[in-house]
Amino acid sequence: MSAASFLRTISAPKKALAGTALAAVTCGTLIAAAPAQAADSGSAQATAKKMIGNSAQFQCFSKIVEHESGWNPTATNASSGAYGLVQALPASKMASAGSDWKTNPATQIKWGLDYMNERYGSPCEAWEFWQANNWY
Repeated sequence: MSAASFLRTISAPKKALAGTALAAVTCGTLIAAAPAQAADSGSAQATAKKMIGNSAQFQCFSKIVEHESGWNPTATNASSGAYGLVQALPASKMASAGSDWKTNPATQIKWGLDYMNERYGSPCEAWEFWQANNWY
């Protein structure tokens, strides 16, 4: 329903109740969808915060994940095949952290944190590299 159509509907007294009900149902659907996505993202972030512990290191980790996947655990790079929160390439590398790597953000976070610590020394050193190269 367009905005103009909606306004016409609610401005007509006989149609006001029906229009308002339709708008409420439509908005209710949209509102219900948004928190679910935010909760998934927030849950992954809360998990990462607990796993990392250090707030500065979490901020660096979070900046990388935000740039790489927007905190989407099923993000896939169409051209390279990189996958998940930390865009592992090949994606199957994350299996070393758990067999549920395709669907479990905690497994992806564990793998990504281990990768950043082993390759760069810490998430903040990985973030410094990312800033200089736009990849890590």
